Amino acid sequence: MDWPWWIPVCFAGLALVVGVGAVAQRSGLWPPGFPAGLALVAVAPWLVQLLTGRHVPNWLFFVVVNAAVAGLMLWRPVGIDLAPLLLLLLLGDVAATERVRVSLSYAAVSAAMVVGLQVAGAHQLALFWSVCLLAAWDIGFVMQWQMRLVEQERVAAASRVQRATAEERQRIAREVHDVIAHSLSVTMLHLTAARRSLEEDGETDVAEAVDALRDAERLGRQSMADIRRTVGLLGSGGRLPPEPDASQIADLVGDYRSAGLEVTYQLRGDPAAVSAATGLGLYRIVQESLANVAKHAPHARSEASLDLTGPRYRLTIWNDLPGATGKPHDDGGSGLTGMRERCELLGGTFHAGPEDTGWLVRAEVPGSGAVVAAAETAPDAKECAVGNLLGRHGAAAAGGDVPSGSGASALNRPVEA
Repeated sequence: MDWPWWIPVCFAGLALVVGVGAVAQRSGLWPPGFPAGLALVAVAPWLVQLLTGRHVPNWLFFVVVNAAVAGLMLWRPVGIDLAPLLLLLLLGDVAATERVRVSLSYAAVSAAMVVGLQVAGAHQLALFWSVCLLAAWDIGFVMQWQMRLVEQERVAAASRVQRATAEERQRIAREVHDVIAHSLSVTMLHLTAARRSLEEDGETDVAEAVDALRDAERLGRQSMADIRRTVGLLGSGGRLPPEPDASQIADLVGDYRSAGLEVTYQLRGDPAAVSAATGLGLYRIVQESLANVAKHAPHARSEASLDLTGPRYRLTIWNDLPGATGKPHDDGGSGLTGMRERCELLGGTFHAGPEDTGWLVRAEVPGSGAVVAAAETAPDAKECAVGNLLGRHGAAAAGGDVPSGSGASALNRPVEA
């Protein structure tokens, strides 16, 4: 164990003082004689550890100190002897560093030696010193237990820091994925429109093609700025910029509509009443879903609906499947999985699958008043969702994992009025 520096200093200092006192009781300090040599041998292990920084094996420590103390007490017995105090220091040191069974065996041997010295006539305080030995062992054991708790707290604190860092990186990776998927999908729609204008209409629609290219360039520059801002958070300690919310879903749908995607949006309720966390989750689900539509079925008709009037918010996006590009597949990205995890983090439910002639995704989350309670009652779901996302965010930029064959988006069909 990594003890504070002052503990070995105190042990060595106390042992030296006790050794000097034991010598003074017997023959005086000058000239040094046989008692001084025995005291020096008894104190030597503490001094060696303090001066060299090397740990003396406990068994050797124990043998040396006990032998030297026994020699002092037998060479010239005194009334109130200080020499047994060295045994107390030894036992406290051993109990603080050794296993319980081993340190208890050392205590038993020391107590037996004290009793044997009384039988040999070296002193008359065997019971007193035996009780003191037990107290010294208890103090050492408490010190060891306390140091173990300190070490556990250090490990736990380091683990919390690592976990918090990983969760923040996962959050940023998820935001980067959403920004890239959205911007690239809309940009590709603009580029496709420009290409078709030039291929099919020749010079008559050059202006429209130029406008589409300008929009693609604008979105590309905007996405690069968003990516730099998001990635910059990895090394930034400043305040975070505001995140999108539910009120911006209409603008998001408008971007896709202006890029050529046939999508309608119905809103019921006041988006300003939606909490920031819930609004961001709903926004990202719509963003990922429309990106999947643009990627797999760019000519599909899509319908989005957000109902904020009940105790649970209901978000649905549906699209048909004409001209789907590719088969349903799960390429290990964070599309459907990321949307499901966002719902779970908010205490909601998520469903994605074929319906009628199209593809449907339904996301239901508690209203703003119930989000906090849901999060408190399901902490394991949050840890599970974030932990699962860690292993997948590296492939986020590869695109959404919409089941391939349907090639469609993952949100629900709105309730038709």
